[in-house]
Amino acid sequence: MNKDEILAKSRAEKRDEGMEQAENKGRRIGISAFCGVFIFIVVFNLFHGQSSYVPQAMFWAFIAAESYPKYRFTNSKTYLVSTVAGTIASAASLASYIIGVLR
Repeated sequence: MNKDEILAKSRAEKRDEGMEQAENKGRRIGISAFCGVFIFIVVFNLFHGQSSYVPQAMFWAFIAAESYPKYRFTNSKTYLVSTVAGTIASAASLASYIIGVLR
């Protein structure tokens, strides 16, 4: 396979590495923003005597969803534990919120 064939094959894939890099950077910024807002809401609720079950459910669901594909790719037990623990913590937080609302 010569250089021209490799370039033609790469162009045919319609994959823009610059766009992928921009998306990955945006995703990292988004994760940081999500975590910052989560921390703010939890601390704010703590000072005002409110429960934080909803943001906790969302946070743990996010952790589980981020860990699962990494586990599938690497078969790392750390990611498996993160997936299972995140799922359980998210379900428990959601259940606590629902129970609190229905009281």
